Amino acid sequence: MTETDPTDPIDDSEENALVDRLRSHVSENRTGMFQDLVFAVAWVTVVSLLFDHVFVGAPKWAFYLAMIGGIPAYFGFFISLEAARER
Repeated sequence: MTETDPTDPIDDSEENALVDRLRSHVSENRTGMFQDLVFAVAWVTVVSLLFDHVFVGAPKWAFYLAMIGGIPAYFGFFISLEAARER
């Protein structure tokens, strides 16, 4: 059985390639990633506030259904936003 020594040096070329790919991915998609994060935080905040203060007696499954409703809401919002930009 072959074991690797944890003190062996790591191949820097593989590690650098991974870091370079990650850096290029983030730089290419920076705006989109930020928009995704803002939408997700806003959606979770609104749904949480609604179920904490307005729909207090609602069942837990309704809360989860509202959270999952963020997925079609996300796509609907950004598709309509792009359609409005094209006009």
